[in-house]
Amino acid sequence: MASSKVYNVGIVGWGLAAHVFHIPYITQIPQLNLVGGVTSRANAVKAPLKHYSTAKDLFADPTVDVVVIGTPPNSHFDYVTQALNAGKHVLCEKPFVPTSAEAENLGALAKEKGKVLCVYQNRRWDSDFLTVKKLIADGTLGRVYEFETHFDRYRPKASESPWKNDLSWDDGGGPLFDIGTHLIDQAVTIFGKPDEVYGRFACQRGDGTGEIDSITAMLSYGKGMDVIVKAGAVSCEKHQPRFWIRGTKGSFRKGGMDPQEDQLKAGTGDRKEDVWQREDFGVEPKENAGTLCVAGKGDEITEKVYPTVKPETYTAIYKELVKAIASGREDDIPVPASQAALVLRIIEGLRKSAASGGKVTI
Repeated sequence: MASSKVYNVGIVGWGLAAHVFHIPYITQIPQLNLVGGVTSRANAVKAPLKHYSTAKDLFADPTVDVVVIGTPPNSHFDYVTQALNAGKHVLCEKPFVPTSAEAENLGALAKEKGKVLCVYQNRRWDSDFLTVKKLIADGTLGRVYEFETHFDRYRPKASESPWKNDLSWDDGGGPLFDIGTHLIDQAVTIFGKPDEVYGRFACQRGDGTGEIDSITAMLSYGKGMDVIVKAGAVSCEKHQPRFWIRGTKGSFRKGGMDPQEDQLKAGTGDRKEDVWQREDFGVEPKENAGTLCVAGKGDEITEKVYPTVKPETYTAIYKELVKAIASGREDDIPVPASQAALVLRIIEGLRKSAASGGKVTI
């Protein structure tokens, strides 16, 4: 049964993440009421929303039930700790924290305080990923032996985002934390913990900085099953690859990305409401439809266009968050800290592998 209680939400960090990934979705959930946010920019938070000068001011507000942390990752541990100690439920942006140890500590603190701590791994609700999950769960592809997942872009110039550009890898910066977190989380959602990992990092831009901008990783699960993770910065493609999954009965290949982020970025001010009303919100264009090949009798192979499933949109993670807060059950948390900690252990393994040139056991 859906909760009838309304929970007040405050956001720490009133930037792009708040306006694209959180505010539009929070406002669609009847059980959530956005009350305000923290930012140093004067007049950025418009009435009737409340402007908090500091995170401590927000945490001290007894009317706030849920805090969304949308700041750079090197601040997450301190902010989540303060919020939990103040008796708030917390939804924290990814990358969660820089280390698996910090993730485990925060998970333990949330249990101690009896509060919900969820990590915003929103791309679990990308329509193409939900399509892939369905194909695998239905057995359409048979036993999957290779799962290739891409997040490639053509960006010959580095991002101007301060935390993406300036934070060291030890602070949760770089493509392995920014993009790799999404791809590894999706793989773990389907296949669980890998036996061992292998990683290589590169500077594809070749701009003289030597900054790593691209990753190639392999997560091995035994019995001939591998997940290949690739994120390139200089992929000069009109139609970027996304998934290529091969199994004993079939294969599935598609390109393109979930459109929600671009659709919301294109909307400004009140136009965001118009975006929500459009029938095509979250719907991938037809050219992004995948190709499904299925084995028949003998050597016969049938090929057909396989469109993505109907989008749930990222409201789904907030709906499940409300359910978890209402029930108090850890099993209801859509992305608990323990799952984020596993992703971070894999990232730590990939860093060790890249440094040593060999495989690392997880």
